[in-house]
Amino acid sequence: MKNKIHESSGNVFLDLGYASEDAEILMLRADMMAKVRRWVSDQGLTQTEAAEILRVSQSRISDLVCGKCEKFSLEALVVLVIRCGFKLSLSKAS
Repeated sequence: MKNKIHESSGNVFLDLGYASEDAEILMLRADMMAKVRRWVSDQGLTQTEAAEILRVSQSRISDLVCGKCEKFSLEALVVLVIRCGFKLSLSKAS
């Protein structure tokens, strides 16, 4: 049996059938979590060190590193991304 291959829309959540607004929010959350995880790794920080710098508990960093997206609101992730030194901006969809 052959599996059908579908071209991606660029948003895995949209491809999985989420409503467009929900898919965008989920994609933003996933992208921000990945940015913070990569920042922690690139800085060579332990979870404890990252927690101290980002002013959260070590268990929050553990949740982030383990990809527990459901434990983070969009607002909480925005704060973490800013504390990592990233600048956020919006652009109009084309």
